[in-house]
Amino acid sequence: MTLAPARTSAHELIDFIDASPSPWHAVASAEARLRAQGYIRLEEGDRWQLAADGRYYIVRGGASLIAFVLGSQPLAETGFRIVGAHTDSPGLRLKPKAASGSDGLARLAVEVYGGPILATFTDRDLSLAGRIVVRTAAGSQTRLLRFEQPLVRLPNLAIHMNRDVNEQGLKLNKQTELPLILGQLGENDDAEAQLRKLLAEAVKAETADLLSWELAVYDVQKGCLWGANEEFIACRQLDNLASCHAALTALIATQQPAATCMTALFDHEEVGSESAAGAGGSFITDVLARIGAHAGLDEQDRQRAMSRSFFISADMAHAYHPNFPNAYESGHKVRVNGGPVIKTNANQRYTTNAETAARFIGFCEQAGVPYQQYAHRSDLGCGSTIGPMVAAQLGVASVDVGSPMWAMHSARESSGVQDHAHMIAALAAAFGS
Repeated sequence: MTLAPARTSAHELIDFIDASPSPWHAVASAEARLRAQGYIRLEEGDRWQLAADGRYYIVRGGASLIAFVLGSQPLAETGFRIVGAHTDSPGLRLKPKAASGSDGLARLAVEVYGGPILATFTDRDLSLAGRIVVRTAAGSQTRLLRFEQPLVRLPNLAIHMNRDVNEQGLKLNKQTELPLILGQLGENDDAEAQLRKLLAEAVKAETADLLSWELAVYDVQKGCLWGANEEFIACRQLDNLASCHAALTALIATQQPAATCMTALFDHEEVGSESAAGAGGSFITDVLARIGAHAGLDEQDRQRAMSRSFFISADMAHAYHPNFPNAYESGHKVRVNGGPVIKTNANQRYTTNAETAARFIGFCEQAGVPYQQYAHRSDLGCGSTIGPMVAAQLGVASVDVGSPMWAMHSARESSGVQDHAHMIAALAAAFGS
């Protein structure tokens, strides 16, 4: 694949991520793309009336979304083709009562969400995004909020007071050294009032009507292409919005599939997925059950459908970093722009087995894209994905894959321009199988 069309996909990814500074914004971005392509929103509290070849989506919890296209062939004979990813990224979240004032400064208390590289959040142009619940005459209403300008900052301590920082690394106490500077306070100013005023103005509400909020800290710098030939992407939240974008793009491109095709985007993967909207909850099983009921499946046909289904857990993969060769398994040096990565772990941190790996290799070959295989060093702890829990819930064949990247969980990550286009092509082939 030449760089020109791949760059188009990369720029579309960067725009998607730029519009998605929080999981709630990511779902709103996904919803906008789906509606533009004729997808119809379904509500879980309604009775569903599904049309043949219909295209639908459902949102749960504001930050999880499942979209699907009904297949043209009987569900019991073809099963489902499902790609799963997650909308959340590791970082910092505001505490409910975050604002405090001392020494003439307003600061915001934060909680660490997941496993970010905390040092990368220092000296960056940070801001806030998320959702706020406000009181209205018609009842409470949830509104998305995003400050596009730099609003908060985590300044580093000067090296003069931290002489060992280059040898020992930057270590931040999560309770005392992470509060973010919001602004200066006058003699009679109140930090909480300052924060509430900012939030109220942003969502066009009165301060007294702000009921609650969930706000994430994000880096306002937009993503870009870099490298001698602009072959790399630098952006926040590549893990895992790149997989979300690839899965959505592949699904939207799928026309009149034989099997029912589905993209499932879950919140809370970075903190274990055990929530009503997470992959460990009932969201995907509930949706699959309702599609099966529409198709008139009895229990035996439901099990027949699941036996013919295939699940792809799409989450980013660790690319080989030549500055740190000892961090990698010598036989599994995954290269940026080397194609989708098939991830394997004997202890089932990933769901891949020989048969499912071979099946995904077939999708890559069909799409004309390269592929790679990854295993973690045996003396390092291996992360996991939504794959094992979804595969266990559904009882379906499953594979774990991802695009290679550097600096996973940094405030600004890097990946390959060609890899994103390759992943879209491979997932599109999977939906067409």
